[in-house]
Amino acid sequence: MTEALLLSYKALPEVQPSALRAEAVDTIDLPRPDIEAGAPLMAALSRRKSQRTFSEAALPAAVLGEVLWAANGINRPETGGRTAPSAHAFNEIDVYAALPGGVYRYDPQGHRLILKHAVDARNLTGYQDFVGTAPLDLVYVVKMSRLLEMPSQQRETFSAVAAGCISQNVSLYCASAELATVVRGWINHRQLADALRLNEDELPILAQTIGKPAL
Repeated sequence: MTEALLLSYKALPEVQPSALRAEAVDTIDLPRPDIEAGAPLMAALSRRKSQRTFSEAALPAAVLGEVLWAANGINRPETGGRTAPSAHAFNEIDVYAALPGGVYRYDPQGHRLILKHAVDARNLTGYQDFVGTAPLDLVYVVKMSRLLEMPSQQRETFSAVAAGCISQNVSLYCASAELATVVRGWINHRQLADALRLNEDELPILAQTIGKPAL
């Protein structure tokens, strides 16, 4: 990325999604996470950092499943509790995965990905030059209709906190699994919402790129 782009937050010209680079399927069933795997928490914290160079190599299905479960999966099946906190358990953040084979919404209950749009929308998840070629871009989307019982002046704050917790979960998983990741807020919200086929009550607020470190 050039220094000019890094320092500028002005909107750039509109772009379109790319042609699919893999087959789009209706659902992707994800392997269950290995909760005994990875580095200890303190080691992961010591390794956590933002990286902006990624290998284009696809992530194995097991890693994809663990990334999404770490983000906001169900870790207490008896109550439906998630790996990330949410005020009053509104669970207002949906996690979307932009992959070479389409845009998918993560379904925590079924631990699977559900196809939303058969396009390669990775290049629309931000203005940085690496987002279109890294194997996975996650997008954190607020579903405002889940917050109707919360005072309106609190909705933006609490949804931002929830998205931040989710992104930190992913960052710690990546540090533990020796993956590269970076959290990004420089996005064109309207273009991205169109690419994700979102409804009017849904707003993308944050994105995160994940992949193997570039050699």
